[in-house]
Amino acid sequence: MILGHEKQIEFLRKILNSGKIPHAFLFCGKERIGKRKVALEFVSWILGSSPDNHPDFFFLAPIKDQISVEQIRELIWKISLRPFKSRYKTVIIDSAHRMTLEAQNAFLKTLEEPKGNSIIILIVESENSLLSTIVSRCQKIKFFSVKKEKIKEFLRKKGLDEERIEKILKFAEGRPGMAIELFENSKRLEAFEKLEKDLVKIGEREILFRFQKANELLQNFNLFEILEVLANQFRAKIFDKKARGFLKEIQKIYFSAKISNIDKRLALEILFLKL
Repeated sequence: MILGHEKQIEFLRKILNSGKIPHAFLFCGKERIGKRKVALEFVSWILGSSPDNHPDFFFLAPIKDQISVEQIRELIWKISLRPFKSRYKTVIIDSAHRMTLEAQNAFLKTLEEPKGNSIIILIVESENSLLSTIVSRCQKIKFFSVKKEKIKEFLRKKGLDEERIEKILKFAEGRPGMAIELFENSKRLEAFEKLEKDLVKIGEREILFRFQKANELLQNFNLFEILEVLANQFRAKIFDKKARGFLKEIQKIYFSAKISNIDKRLALEILFLKL
């Protein structure tokens, strides 16, 4: 089941029915918002069946936080071959911004000179994390936060009480994938509530505690989850000059961590020192 994104799905349907499918798509939007789910649905329409174990479907994801040029070269070779069962070979490159510069340049050649019948979907959070020459050669589709009422309706049908629904909505921030994760795992929701409380208190504590807390939190959450919860606290003080400055610091670290392998613990420690 896909929550929201009706306009994006309708647009993809029209493209499919037109018979003029672009060689490459760029799906942009926040993590866990539903981009991958829509991409898999679109692929199933193209193939005429589920992509699971389909010989004409390929899924590429980062290995150790990056997509190497070797992965891209192997993919290029695979899609250059004739499809086995379907009209097209289909590809999803998840977290495409994790392609190294060498990998992006190798991939760009495929976009400039498409080989075989292939349709490629790149999934990223921001188009700015890819070479502009790649972005310009893709059909771009943006995904936006799903309205709270739609997610709330879904959670109500699952039998959740209003208090728990509101807690989930606060951390989900319009992301159906995140909402479903917190619905299915109550301990995870409790962990996020504790994270929120911990982050409020860090600015009042001594330096050594802040360093220890940074290490402790990264054992249970990824850097982006911590930054998102922290950012929410400062958005509530958006009219405060210091809060706006701190939000910029959070955004800077968030973006840097998305496109490069920064030292996440060090980045969080420096951020906590500024609280």
